[in-house]
Amino acid sequence: MSHNPEASVPETPPPDILRPDILCIGSVLWDIIGRTPFHMRAGADVAGRISRLPGGVAMNIAMTLTRFGLTPAVLTAIGRDEQGAELIRAAEAMGIDCRFLYRSDDLPTDRYMAIEGANGLIAAVADAHSLEAAGDKILRPLADGRLGRAEAPWAGPIALDGNLTQQLLAQIARDPLFARADLRVAPASPGKAERLAPLLTHPGATLYLNREEAGILCQRNFESAEAAAAGVLARGARRVLVTDGGHPAADGCEEDGVISAAPPEVLVTRVTGAGDTFMAAHLVAEREGALRAEALARALGAAARYVSGDQSL
Repeated sequence: MSHNPEASVPETPPPDILRPDILCIGSVLWDIIGRTPFHMRAGADVAGRISRLPGGVAMNIAMTLTRFGLTPAVLTAIGRDEQGAELIRAAEAMGIDCRFLYRSDDLPTDRYMAIEGANGLIAAVADAHSLEAAGDKILRPLADGRLGRAEAPWAGPIALDGNLTQQLLAQIARDPLFARADLRVAPASPGKAERLAPLLTHPGATLYLNREEAGILCQRNFESAEAAAAGVLARGARRVLVTDGGHPAADGCEEDGVISAAPPEVLVTRVTGAGDTFMAAHLVAEREGALRAEALARALGAAARYVSGDQSL
């Protein structure tokens, strides 16, 4: 990992620095979402609403965790532009710890733009090049003593976002700084699922995938989330959660096999961020001692409420 001597800090954090409950590593950006209640096809031009909200996989997970009463910290790259300053203010107002993020002087704050219709996500463009360009600079707090160091690595939960480069994800998979972490890994999108391959066999990793992402990771098609979970376990994963929209989801565990459960039926009003909500709710349920079946049910319930537009958890 690169290290800048000019940015060094004491190896042991001052006692007044509160330790975050969980680290969320990955994309923190502005979501620009256009939503319409109408069905859409390519080339459609319809009325709707356009909103700008804090987003990105790491940010969505962090926001959900704050609603459960936890204090997450984000490790990410944000520009020193006005959009970045606004984003940090918005995150801190929600109770997200931004002390450890990397501010770039020469990279702009990332953005994501999506169009959603009554028939789901129509198209999206992720302008997340700054996070990729920052590379392992975002991981410095795990090595310089603020959140951990080589002889005493971070031993708590980490939500890891597949928006990181494949090179950085591979580095994390073998880095001793992550050897004691409870890694909860999300691919960000089907197009980035293959990036997670180096983390498949990490002994502390739990993967959160949808059925399509599991198929890409395993290079085959699966007919159900249950089959997909079994396939990912066969690839060497210790633990995997697979969702499939309104169809049953599955929890696969190396030691205890695969279980599945159906999500509640709801009217879908939004989809961007649903998988992140599922992951956060599942992590919280297990943190509170829920067994596998209960944790899966609670995560499915939280995701269903999210896509229906319900703000409660």
